[in-house]
Amino acid sequence: MPSMRILVTGGAGFIGSYLCEELVSMGHRVVAIDSMFRGSEDNLLSIMGNDNFALYTGDVRDVDDLDACVDALGGLDLVYHLAAINGTKWFHEAAHSVIDVNINGTLRTLELAMAHDAKYVFASSPEAFGEPQTQPLTDGDAMIFTDPRKHQRHSYGGSKYLGEVACQHAARDGLAVQIIRPFNAYGPRLLGDEYGQVVAMFFQQLMDSGVINIHGDGEQTRSFTWIDDVVAGFIDAGMRNLPSGEVFNIGSTEEISIAELANRIAHFGDDVKLQYTDGYHGDVKRRLPNIANSVELLDWHAKVSLDEGLTMMFESFNP
Repeated sequence: MPSMRILVTGGAGFIGSYLCEELVSMGHRVVAIDSMFRGSEDNLLSIMGNDNFALYTGDVRDVDDLDACVDALGGLDLVYHLAAINGTKWFHEAAHSVIDVNINGTLRTLELAMAHDAKYVFASSPEAFGEPQTQPLTDGDAMIFTDPRKHQRHSYGGSKYLGEVACQHAARDGLAVQIIRPFNAYGPRLLGDEYGQVVAMFFQQLMDSGVINIHGDGEQTRSFTWIDDVVAGFIDAGMRNLPSGEVFNIGSTEEISIAELANRIAHFGDDVKLQYTDGYHGDVKRRLPNIANSVELLDWHAKVSLDEGLTMMFESFNP
């Protein structure tokens, strides 16, 4: 495959940094842009200094910052748009910022791709379904959102839904667009602080105090997907010749409750205590992907089991 000039937004974040590493290893020229709000240059140490990679600290809502990235690349063939404010606490506490960054960043990067006739891959989320009534989550299912007077969790899911609307509008106008919905990606570099994601949070709590805090009753289920499998989905969506506007659920079909996840992680420690705390408003009870489109068009399926992934995750905390 010929070398491509690729912009990765959110490239110093969790998924973005792994994606950048893989693209550079494939021989592509990559520029990552990241505000460093949650990203870190440490995530990219393996490729810093590589002639085919550059990191630009900037704002995806800023046209000048985006143009500077294209200038550094010498043109633009493909955009992977991953930059977003993520983390459940942020959805409730900083709804305005979540909406601003996520929606306006998507609009600006779509405009950039259209101006350069570049392919575009959008990182959406199963949160775009809101509070769905049926499982597994299937492209075309109704996207249902609660009255925002009750809570603002869907500042994030709503922003991803509107991002998908913008992408489909661009696809209708001729842009080559693919949409990826990663299901609960996890692996090393995933942030485990109070604004992070649950697998890393549980491991961090295990290491720090031996007390794992479970939000709500723990009966809510999720499908956790190892980072390498998620990145493979992004790579395939960007590199394959696909009909524009396709949507891919990239997620393991191994469903597990949060309480059982906590129990499995607790087994990596000694005398670990499980503690139940208040749940989050709008936290859906189940989230299981229908991956039929990913299997058919990308030949994608999750290769790493949850037990294998949790073991590798534990080893990353104990190098």
